[in-house]
Amino acid sequence: MTRSVYGDTFALWRAGCGQPWHDYTHHAFVEGLRDGTLPRASFLHYLVQDYVFLVHFARAWSLGVVKAETLDEMKVCAGTVDALVNHEMALHVKTCAAEGIEEATLFAAVEAFENLAYTRYVMDAGLQGDFLDLMASLAPCCFGYGEIGTRLAQSAASETPYRDWIDTYGDAEYQGVMQTVGQMMDEAIGRRLGPDPTASARWPSLQGRFTTATRLEVAFWDMGLRGA
Repeated sequence: MTRSVYGDTFALWRAGCGQPWHDYTHHAFVEGLRDGTLPRASFLHYLVQDYVFLVHFARAWSLGVVKAETLDEMKVCAGTVDALVNHEMALHVKTCAAEGIEEATLFAAVEAFENLAYTRYVMDAGLQGDFLDLMASLAPCCFGYGEIGTRLAQSAASETPYRDWIDTYGDAEYQGVMQTVGQMMDEAIGRRLGPDPTASARWPSLQGRFTTATRLEVAFWDMGLRGA
């Protein structure tokens, strides 16, 4: 198992995910961001849908505050909501505004089926399950974008028009938030499942949630490409 700056729990889930994780983090959409060949129409279609996604994602992290067992868990979940609503979504608003798309239009956008499937899956995990079910479903988006941002920050073509997007997920601020989230997840897993979480009867179910959410990330990229 390759260790991760985002913690041991994520490293275990990533290793258990297998091919879907590579399909997600090295998707054709991602490579188009890296080398600048992604059609602008695809990027804008994705950006509108991702704004809607982040609205639901912030609500899911807010649910984490309700499901948390400790004050530290509550603080991290609340801090992540702040990062999403007041920072990450600002990129979407700024980029779309430059293209003549107002924030009210973003908020009212009709969700693509892939968006509906993903966001409702995560919310159901949190509503029907416990804190760990919710974290396993949220983790692929958080840490996957962190990995993608780090890789593209180091390898993207100098002329790519998507540098702002890359910098959002590759910069120290986002990476710091994700490291804090990863540490919190490690502590939450240890508190509930013990020092060897993979020996717990719950582990296969949590791994399944992580893998399913990863597959839904792949479908989200597919949806973005079809926006061209």
